[in-house]
Amino acid sequence: MTHDTGFLDTTRTFYDAIAEDYAGLHRATGAGTPLDRALMGAFAELVGPEGEVADLGCGPGRVTAHLASLGLRVFGLDLSHAMLTIARREHPDLRFEQGSMLDLDLPDGALAGAVSWYSSIHTPWERLPDLFGEVRRVLAPGGHFLLAFQVGDEPMHLDRPFGHPVALHFERRRPEPMAELLQRAGFTVLSRTVRVQEEDTSAKVPQACLIARR
Repeated sequence: MTHDTGFLDTTRTFYDAIAEDYAGLHRATGAGTPLDRALMGAFAELVGPEGEVADLGCGPGRVTAHLASLGLRVFGLDLSHAMLTIARREHPDLRFEQGSMLDLDLPDGALAGAVSWYSSIHTPWERLPDLFGEVRRVLAPGGHFLLAFQVGDEPMHLDRPFGHPVALHFERRRPEPMAELLQRAGFTVLSRTVRVQEEDTSAKVPQACLIARR
């Protein structure tokens, strides 16, 4: 079956255009809120320091760097060449590679952990089983997957962010059907966390985080 991959080109073009502005906007937030960091800490403890971890859709590498600070052997992967240029510049001690979460250049069972920190949000719903299946393929038995996304039923659309002539949809999803998709892909969902909407922060909608084990 041939799948439409045009969304990958659209996503790459969008982030190549806004990479420096995006990195500047998020630089001060580091790895997110205290609750975000707590969930990453739990994930790091579950994975342990021995196996390799992939930060899938790593952007400018801020989450990759935080996971490394927690003792994980982690590398970042992203579609956007411009994002990877920033990640390599700001975190020269870490490895960053260009590629797609839907077609990982890794052997079966190569990873102890994988992270998709708000990076599945540009993947159409009908392609999520492929994405989760690919993550499961590259995880070793017992490996862990950390998945974060915004909660909602309607996507957010950004048009001309920072004045750049690009646009992109950001999908919002419910934790329950996402957990069901993970289970169908062969994962056991260990944790399902929803951080409530915070009007005084950038989190204008609830934020979900799932931790699953292969």
